[in-house]
Amino acid sequence: MSEARSAPTIGQLVLSRQLRALRDKAGLTREQAAKLLHVTAATVRRMEMAEVALKIPYLQILLPAYGVPDADVSAFLQMTDEANKPGWWQRFHDVLPDWFSGYVSLEEAAKTIRCYEPHFVPGLLQTEAYARAILTSGEVGRANPGRIDRTVALRLERQALLTREENPPTFWVVMDETVLRRPVGSSPDIMRAQVEQLLEATELPNVTLQIAELAAGHHPGTYSPFVLFRFDVPEVPDMVYIEYLTGALYLDEVNEVSEHKEAMDRMVALAESASNTKKILMAARRDLHRY
Repeated sequence: MSEARSAPTIGQLVLSRQLRALRDKAGLTREQAAKLLHVTAATVRRMEMAEVALKIPYLQILLPAYGVPDADVSAFLQMTDEANKPGWWQRFHDVLPDWFSGYVSLEEAAKTIRCYEPHFVPGLLQTEAYARAILTSGEVGRANPGRIDRTVALRLERQALLTREENPPTFWVVMDETVLRRPVGSSPDIMRAQVEQLLEATELPNVTLQIAELAAGHHPGTYSPFVLFRFDVPEVPDMVYIEYLTGALYLDEVNEVSEHKEAMDRMVALAESASNTKKILMAARRDLHRY
């Protein structure tokens, strides 16, 4: 049986989809492919859905049977070797739930990340003290307080993607004003430093931050936070991530993704512009320094 892992890398997603396309082009069913490998059709399905890692010996049997030329087989195997290398985040497997491991994998590979957040500063923009306060008062602090340090370290390491030299993603955030008004942690210093970090983030060329003010009233995203991912590779569709208390949903059906895109576009239109958002953050910084 192919070896399972907590979440596929973007390379594994691409290659798994290509493997299915090659089988379809060859006119073979999953049952016929499974017979070649002496496994069940369910195992072939899991390979094609990136639910298990692709094994080189299996590919050495399947690809020629699918009519792939020898030179292309070698290239596919080389790409598989590269794609199967663990992502950096797998070093945090002790504190990384399976349902969030997929998120970090997508985040690392995305070309564009669009985020709506009504409760907290998004993780990619949090200070260490703010992140620690959120985790301490939340589910991690309640159930696994010994994991807080490692979870904070993971969150801070994720932030490196915004300033990496090669192809940093576009990060576009719509954040409710509530995020600025709700105190986090036991000291006002935590919120002061967090607002400072948000102001610094507005200077990054790949980051856009917009605040939806309370006075603007109800808007299309009022229901829950969500994240939209877009990728450079056509084999991987746009995806929506929605998190809840004990897990998460990953949506890639065209109609569901389209509805979230439309909601995000309406929120962008209703929220304050990036330049006005910067003024709001400056005003929040002044207010915080009074205490």
